[in-house]
Amino acid sequence: MNKRAFILVLDSFGIGAAPDAARFGDQAANTLGHIAQACASGNADRSGLRQGALKTPNLEALGLGLAAELAGKSLPAGFSLRTAEGAFGAAAELSAGKDTPSGHWEMAGCPVPVDWGYFPRTEPCFPADIIAALIDQGGIPGVLGNCHASGTEVLDRLGEEHIRTGKPICYTSADSVFQIAAHEVHFGGDRLLDLCRLAKRLLEPMRIARVIARPFVGEARGAFKRTANRRDLTTPPPEPTLLDYLKSANRDVISVGKIADIFGERGVTRKLKGESNDVLLDRTLDMLAEAPPGSLTFVNLVDFDTLFGHRRDVAGYAAALEAFDRRLPALRAAMRPGDLALISADHGCDPTAAGTDHTREFVPVLFFGPGVTPGSLGRRKSFADMGQTVAVHLGIDPLPHGTSCF
Repeated sequence: MNKRAFILVLDSFGIGAAPDAARFGDQAANTLGHIAQACASGNADRSGLRQGALKTPNLEALGLGLAAELAGKSLPAGFSLRTAEGAFGAAAELSAGKDTPSGHWEMAGCPVPVDWGYFPRTEPCFPADIIAALIDQGGIPGVLGNCHASGTEVLDRLGEEHIRTGKPICYTSADSVFQIAAHEVHFGGDRLLDLCRLAKRLLEPMRIARVIARPFVGEARGAFKRTANRRDLTTPPPEPTLLDYLKSANRDVISVGKIADIFGERGVTRKLKGESNDVLLDRTLDMLAEAPPGSLTFVNLVDFDTLFGHRRDVAGYAAALEAFDRRLPALRAAMRPGDLALISADHGCDPTAAGTDHTREFVPVLFFGPGVTPGSLGRRKSFADMGQTVAVHLGIDPLPHGTSCF
């Protein structure tokens, strides 16, 4: 078995509103299309960062623009290629939510038809008994926030008070998530993680998908910065995933970025972390050189989502896409005969949309590698088709969900 597989998730990189987007209020969403349009019109120019039309020739060559057309959108502004070097498609999500765990699990062959629990858009937004138990059992003097908020905004607003009082900052978003931010030095990273583990236990009856530890550094407003020591405590998938089946078959499953956290540590045999997309791509190149036959390397590139999508930073998102595109030739050159690579996403996060939430969108399905026949894979009815394709490629038994793209 000389075959290997590499999945690269461009976290939040949607390519147009999904068929059920109106149910989420996302019928106008189009992460790729709106970024490309903003670039073409000069509205995403930023001195020292990027200028002009969106420059992603390597993604376009793999069929990104044609995948957007399959999603029902016009060819993105500045795109022109009508042929592709890879196999391209557009996938809609079956899972009930538009959150990170559901998107990744479905991609790995496990759709999530039952929705998660969420917190109301009130202030305070967390149940009083949960917060009281967190304070009492966690040995903290109280909490700050208790609201829906952007992670960077809430640090600027409450970071100094947190350092002064020792009260952690608790906040949420439209996702099924409870986030706790605390200073890595003044509060302590281990103490923050222990508090998050307590919160995860307290929130289990509410079906909250994730509790996220958000450590940060800095001493004053404007200087606070989240560190790479983030931890996602995630409810495990409701069924075995591609990762579990591979591990059971004695295959290596290598997590790059937050994949292990997303899957509740299940099915992973090795974990590699990094503080940026660039570092995580360096780790991916390492795995292209080192990963053994029969293995899966699963990569999450989170900067697209956390730094640019949620912050509605169009120019930053465009620059990050261009930076990723520049790394693609080196990734492709490092592939061996028998390797299969996939570029996709777990949901959208249109940086031109109102608010800061994810958007319900089609995601690109871009398969490439030495043995891949270029051409259209059409519209896929589930992200699970991607996991099934990888399972077939790696020669394990078929997954319960999904239809292979090949």
